[in-house]
Amino acid sequence: MSFWRNIAGLAVRRTVDDAACPDCPAGLPGEDPAFTTAVTALGAKLARADGRVDQGEFESFSEVFQAEPGSERNLRRLFELARQTTHGFEGYARRLAKRYRGCPQLLEDVVDGLFHIAASDGAVTDDELAYIGRVAEIFGFSPLVFRRLKATHLGSDANDPYTVLDVPHDASDENIRVVWKRRLSEAHPDRARGRGLPSEFIEVAEAKSAAINAAYDAIMRERRQIALAGAA
Repeated sequence: MSFWRNIAGLAVRRTVDDAACPDCPAGLPGEDPAFTTAVTALGAKLARADGRVDQGEFESFSEVFQAEPGSERNLRRLFELARQTTHGFEGYARRLAKRYRGCPQLLEDVVDGLFHIAASDGAVTDDELAYIGRVAEIFGFSPLVFRRLKATHLGSDANDPYTVLDVPHDASDENIRVVWKRRLSEAHPDRARGRGLPSEFIEVAEAKSAAINAAYDAIMRERRQIALAGAA
C-alpha cells in the first residue's frame, strides 16, 4: 500500500494510542474522507513548492502516492492540478488543524510525511522547507517543535541538541531528563506500530529515537565539560 493511503486508511484504527490522541473526532482519520483529501492535497501541492515539476518528480511522487489499480488517471490529474500552484494548501492545513487539534501526534505524523515526500528526490529545497514550516505553524507547533522535526529529517541546526529534545538551553538537568524520557517514549517504534502506520514511519520512529538519545548524551556531556571547566 502507498505511503499516504496507509496514513489515511490505517493510521488511526481503534488500536490508536488513546493517551496520544484523546480527542480525535468521531470517525477516525482512517474513516474520514476529509482527512484523506487534506493529506493527499498537502502532499500533492508540496510537489510544486520548489517551483518546478518534471517527469522525474512525478515518478518520485507516484512512488509515494501509489494509486489503487484503475485510478492512476485520477492520481495524474491530481498531480497536474498541483503543478499549477501551491495556492490553497493553507486551507487544507487549517482543516486538519481544526479537526485534529486534540491529536497533536497525528498532526506531527503528517509533518513527518511531508518531510518524507520532500526528501524523496534527494534534497529538500528552501521553498519546500518554507511550505512544511507553514503547515507546522498552522498545526500549532512552536518554532522549536518544528526545529526538532526538521532536525530529525535534515540534521540539527548548528549542532544544537536542545532543538532535538525541544528544551530551553537553561532547563535544569532534571527537567531535561524528564523530557528525554517522555520524548523517547513518544517516539518509540511500538507507538508507531500501534497507530497502524506504514513501514516508512517505523523507520522514522527509529531515527527519532536515535536522535533523541544522541541529543541527550550531547547535552549531558557538554554540561559535564562546563562543570569541570568551572571547577578548574
